[in-house]
Amino acid sequence: MNPLLTDELRNEPPEKLAVHHVSKTFHTAHGPVAALDNVSLHVREGEFVCLVGPSGCGKTTLLNIVAGLERPDRGEVLADGKPVRGPGRDRMVMFQEPALFPWLDVLGNVLFGLKLKPKLTSAQRREVALFYLQLVGLEKFIHANIHELSGGMKQRTALARALAPNPRVLLMDEPFASLDAMTREQLYGDLQRIWSERKKTIVFVTHNVREAVCLGDRVILFSPRPGRIREEFAIPLPRPRDINSVDVAQYATEITQALKRANLPEHTS
Repeated sequence: MNPLLTDELRNEPPEKLAVHHVSKTFHTAHGPVAALDNVSLHVREGEFVCLVGPSGCGKTTLLNIVAGLERPDRGEVLADGKPVRGPGRDRMVMFQEPALFPWLDVLGNVLFGLKLKPKLTSAQRREVALFYLQLVGLEKFIHANIHELSGGMKQRTALARALAPNPRVLLMDEPFASLDAMTREQLYGDLQRIWSERKKTIVFVTHNVREAVCLGDRVILFSPRPGRIREEFAIPLPRPRDINSVDVAQYATEITQALKRANLPEHTS
């Protein structure tokens, strides 16, 4: 083997997730619905990958399969080279709704997530929870009740809870979709900062193309149902990125045009 090529391969981040030929069909009262068809995807360690596509194209289904919440009909998913058979501590999911426990305060919600770390003492769990609450900017609100929080603060709490067990992969399903534009922009900056500091592998589902360009190393474009990977876009822009920047807009325009083509029948594209 070429020694230069060997050096390049040695410097390449290891593969964190591998999706091999995954297909999924749901059986409904109105008949079978094909959600995914022969999807293959590889995600490197520390990579931020965004999945975009039209509604119903199977993005969330794929995320749930990677999380172990759904089983594929065909194909398999490997996490660190091991087959995914169900949910695991190495893969945490952050949903569109924060799903916080209203009877616990902010600190209590993050501590609850740390029950996945049974070897930690109570003092160690509190130290970890406080670290991540500080990371998301909520150190002054640790004893606030959930109903007292804004939508953005709830999502920050959910993010701290997902990060605290130190998962190898963070799976995010449209976590900012229900927030106002100003709050979303602030969270884009927060998430980029946290990703830069912690270097987590992130797979992020969104309908918002600009959001995907602002956040992702790669944007994966899905075709309409049944979901297939139609195109892939590398986003080499430096971080932190501003969602309103000209550079982000240019990439977003290119991907939006591809998304429109993806909505056309295959024979017309």
